[in-house]
Amino acid sequence: MRRVLLAWVGVSDLNGPGKEATGDLGPVAQALAVRPFDQVVLLEYFGKPAHQEMLPGYVAWLRARTTADVVERPEALRGPTDFGGIYEAARSACRSALEAGGPGSTSLSFHLSSGAPPMAAVWMLLGKTLFPAELIESSREQGVKTAEIPFDIAAEFLPDLLREQDERLREQSAAEPPATPEFADIIHRSRVMTRLVQRSRRVAIRNVPVLIEGESGTGKELLARAIHQASPRRGKPFVAVNCGAIPEQLIESELFGIAKGVATGTDAREGFFKVADGGVLFLDELGELPGSAQVKLLRALQEGAVTKLGTRTPEKVDVRVVAATNRNLADEVAAGRFREDLFYRLAVAVLKIPPLRERSGDVGLLVDRLLEQVNRESAGDPGFKDKKLSAGARNLLLAHPWPGNVRELLNTLRRAAIWTESNTISAEDAREALLPVPGARRHDVLGRPLGGGLNLPELLSEVAKHYFDRALDEAAGNKTKAAELVGLPSYQTLTNWLQRYGVKR
Repeated sequence: MRRVLLAWVGVSDLNGPGKEATGDLGPVAQALAVRPFDQVVLLEYFGKPAHQEMLPGYVAWLRARTTADVVERPEALRGPTDFGGIYEAARSACRSALEAGGPGSTSLSFHLSSGAPPMAAVWMLLGKTLFPAELIESSREQGVKTAEIPFDIAAEFLPDLLREQDERLREQSAAEPPATPEFADIIHRSRVMTRLVQRSRRVAIRNVPVLIEGESGTGKELLARAIHQASPRRGKPFVAVNCGAIPEQLIESELFGIAKGVATGTDAREGFFKVADGGVLFLDELGELPGSAQVKLLRALQEGAVTKLGTRTPEKVDVRVVAATNRNLADEVAAGRFREDLFYRLAVAVLKIPPLRERSGDVGLLVDRLLEQVNRESAGDPGFKDKKLSAGARNLLLAHPWPGNVRELLNTLRRAAIWTESNTISAEDAREALLPVPGARRHDVLGRPLGGGLNLPELLSEVAKHYFDRALDEAAGNKTKAAELVGLPSYQTLTNWLQRYGVKR
């Protein structure tokens, strides 16, 4: 069995050559002096140039003291507490060590005493989960010994940076299609959007109608275009039609075409169905179609053919319809404003894009990417300077409810970039760029009038249930993560609150 020791080089290691006479060799050299290893992998990160300059001498000294193969891995971190960077570097080093030795032929050991405390914490997580390994520690007083961790880190206690591995395994076992670049423009990290993209990828390869529901500004057309590009119809036309912008008297001619001479001076014109033949017809704001147009649309979908105004001969068309609406069509059907038969014809694959306020974790990512877009768009403007956000401005944007969703966020960043003369958008600049939230006073839980039936216990219960449900959904039922999302200290405290307010999960 090939034995590999992995360790972050620490300052105490760098001081080892100078203290060799006293026996204070540093954690890594001390371990190599008393335990046999075939290879030692040194992960190297130092923020101070003086420490970086000591590395070559230390590595040469260490190689002279051991028969083990010494492998260096310089790592770029944002700092000694960059948990994400530490995790990625350590995981990559483990995988490389295992791949080099072949399946089942390598035994890993992680050194907890070298490097910074966050590095030791990540080694413990990896050693108890992804890469079962021996955890060792060393000191001048007690020598080298195996670190006893008297518990197993169950899945309930794993941070998100490890949970992604479980998600990948789950997707593979469910035969999810591989990730595709067509959806790269849908910027997200939240669990709810990840599920939406997964479903969109699955439906993209099926030749069925798609109905996309979501508030204005959530990116319905962006999702429709991604579905088209990931489908077998890629390379064929994608024709977008705003149903709400077509006058009722022109809908039939716009959708199905018109023959020459039907009206004075009218030229023959192909309709949107014919233009999209072989590809996708994207019917945006479908809920705005009047009843008469709904009947004609249903007939075209059922027969797979369209008849131009002024003719009697139907023409076959091969069109995949992707429709979008900011209304809830099921409610529209119940209210008699949308035809039930057309709804069920279109609602084969229904995708609901959540509003930005329900996409926990996405706003910060979108702010960064959209600000990059604003900087690119404005690069050629006279006197423009690339903008960045101050901490106060960023916090203000993260706290905003964004009723206009991604579109409102992008336009707010554009306004802030215009108002700001310096390179940095301040909190005041961001506040001036924000638009008033429609109906905020009416819906603000803190602004309701006293008396008149106000029931404070019921109001508190309503708020608590709302946030507990959202947190549990976002955390996929994981109470530890849900407790963190709502600011509670532990999952036990969360359980007590759930019982108090009758939330059954």
